Amino acid sequence: MNARASVRPVTLAVIVPVYNGGERFRASLDSIKRTDPQPDEIIVIGDGDTDGSSQYAEAAGVTLYRFPQPGGPGRARNLGASKAKSDLLFFIDADVTVPENVIRRAKEIFERDSEVAAMIGSYDDQPGESNFLSQYRNLLHHYVHQNGREEASTFWGACGAIRRDVFLAMGGFDETYLKPSIEDIELGYRLTRAGHTIRLCKSIQVKHWKRWMIGSMLQADFFQRAVPWTQLIHRHRGFVNDLNIGISGRVSVMLVFGFLGALVLAFWQPLGVAAAATMGLLLFMLNVRLYRFFLEKRGFGFAAQAIPWHWLYFLYSGVAFIVGTARHLVDRHWVGEKPASLLPSESVQPKSQVEKHG
Repeated sequence: MNARASVRPVTLAVIVPVYNGGERFRASLDSIKRTDPQPDEIIVIGDGDTDGSSQYAEAAGVTLYRFPQPGGPGRARNLGASKAKSDLLFFIDADVTVPENVIRRAKEIFERDSEVAAMIGSYDDQPGESNFLSQYRNLLHHYVHQNGREEASTFWGACGAIRRDVFLAMGGFDETYLKPSIEDIELGYRLTRAGHTIRLCKSIQVKHWKRWMIGSMLQADFFQRAVPWTQLIHRHRGFVNDLNIGISGRVSVMLVFGFLGALVLAFWQPLGVAAAATMGLLLFMLNVRLYRFFLEKRGFGFAAQAIPWHWLYFLYSGVAFIVGTARHLVDRHWVGEKPASLLPSESVQPKSQVEKHG
């Protein structure tokens, strides 16, 4: 136990941003209200929703603030943080449900070690949607987090808690991300650079209810994550060997491009077949633990279907890195370095734009 561990119980506020969350949000909020012990505060931020999500939160008796127009989860979380009074801010996405003991487990982490500034969990291995892509995406995320370093280098807005004073001092989430993107990863980079400790608590797992389809997955992975993440890497001048951008992932991207290049070469040079087979085998062996995990969880058919999708992920991640690098160079030349974000306060967020309910 850390010698500087907290001498009093900490208080905790759960903050949930929601935009047209539908039944998933209702299930999420219901699961939060079933936790034991209860959070000291539950704050919902309606981000311009039009499907009755805010009205459901108001009827549930939680604290509700509402923007008239969508502006992204970063802005919504920042508003919730500025209104919270608790020691800890626990951000939960509107499409996840939480286990009954999650509040107790989160508080214990911060009470046990005062050096921990933030904590993240992971998705569980039983996603709510049964279609292949939802199962594949969720299991991939679960595997990556369960095999990541416990001293993490990034934050996670779907299930992540942070000390309120640290959050305010860091300026909160970057509000220039107007749609769900890498605003949580960006905050994690700033926390790490400032010397704060982020703990990956693998035993805290939430259930994800998002249904992924081909179009939504490719758009989110490419435009909302990989491209801006590349720009973020360049701004922070270096990779971090953790989670999705570890060394094995970077080598896998190069092997995928080499594999495809060798297949093309094989039309003119027979040795291209041997080269493609070699790189394909290396790619498989480099990721064999993940494929064994798919096999154990969902069987041979699922694992066989997941492998080409995983290789496709490496392919478009490589393309996104090229696009993101080009955007970074253009932005640096014409715009200059991106400024730090601001946490909204009454002075920067006009009261007329936010409605309080309850």
